[in-house]
Amino acid sequence: MTEAMQETVPKREDYVLGTDVVVTHVPALRIRLKDLISGGTKCLSLDLSNVQMVDSAGIGLIISTHNSLRKLGGVLELTGVAPELGDLFRSMRMHHHFRISGAE
Repeated sequence: MTEAMQETVPKREDYVLGTDVVVTHVPALRIRLKDLISGGTKCLSLDLSNVQMVDSAGIGLIISTHNSLRKLGGVLELTGVAPELGDLFRSMRMHHHFRISGAE
């Protein structure tokens, strides 16, 4: 098959956040998410099943991750979102920019 005929499948990564997305954890999470994106991830699914709290620094991290992926033609989705966090994200209209689904 020639290069022109090869179909490119975007790299997908499912990443489980094991902690709340708050100011004390954001620097380490930012590094990890940047590494995933610079490593070629175009479709990033963040599992928030273990997350109970997201503060303003965490919101900023989620939005900047979305923006970084979008610039590369990629997408972000949040899964396993607790009802309270889902309400917060919807009140901020984040669901208009990327997919947000609740915990099963």
